[in-house]
Amino acid sequence: MRIAVDQWRPVTGGSPEGLARLDAAAGRAAAGGADLLMVPEMALTGYNIGAEAVRAAADPENGPVTAAVGEIARRHGLAILAGFPRLVGDEVLNTVNLVDREGRLLASYAKTHLYGAVDRKQFTAGHAITAPVELGGWKLGLAICYDIEFPELARTLALAGAEAILAPTANMAPYETVATRLVPARAEENAVFLAYANFFGREGEFEYFGLSCVCGPDGNDVARAGQGEEMVFADLDREALAKTRRLATHLADRRPDLYGSLTTGGEKR
Repeated sequence: MRIAVDQWRPVTGGSPEGLARLDAAAGRAAAGGADLLMVPEMALTGYNIGAEAVRAAADPENGPVTAAVGEIARRHGLAILAGFPRLVGDEVLNTVNLVDREGRLLASYAKTHLYGAVDRKQFTAGHAITAPVELGGWKLGLAICYDIEFPELARTLALAGAEAILAPTANMAPYETVATRLVPARAEENAVFLAYANFFGREGEFEYFGLSCVCGPDGNDVARAGQGEEMVFADLDREALAKTRRLATHLADRRPDLYGSLTTGGEKR
């Protein structure tokens, strides 16, 4: 499977602009032979836009934004992972949808770990981790931004069978080490591919640093963007995955009997 990770500036014109950009990106990704395109967190509307704007842009279940993403995927003949605010009852959720090349919804995930005042003012935390879903013979897990900084979430997905984790983000300075240190670590410690799609440029008080990447199951970069506008491509290699998993036996060597405090809460600092 070939993944295209598109790194772009935050949109300022809401979902019409976001969908137009997604359409253009899908065309470039398809021309580059990609089977799957992924874009940053809340790519279709912008991330740091305020609670009122987020609620106004929120797409209901099976709403027009969801339908438009599916149509773009169908027209260009590739799967797409794209994020936007979703309205469920009275809750606004920071959501990504994964659709296949026919435009069919395969999985939807709402960010479960909210970071800072912006996240908490704009969204309700998701209530569950989405089980890995199969696409093109690969089992894919979903995470969003801050989620991937929690080893428990990535490990949960790996134990559920994920072979690759897709993590769109809106990560800003001074947290570049998430992209350069934590993301490779999450890939290596779970022996999975990990794709991380970020913005670049300014949005409100945030300066996004780019550095989107796809890391292999050994933690090394398969593809890495710089800090400007860029689309990078990476091929998921099943032989490389199998070789790494023969050597890296962390999942088999775990001692769950020692980890009870992880689920009971343990002592807070």
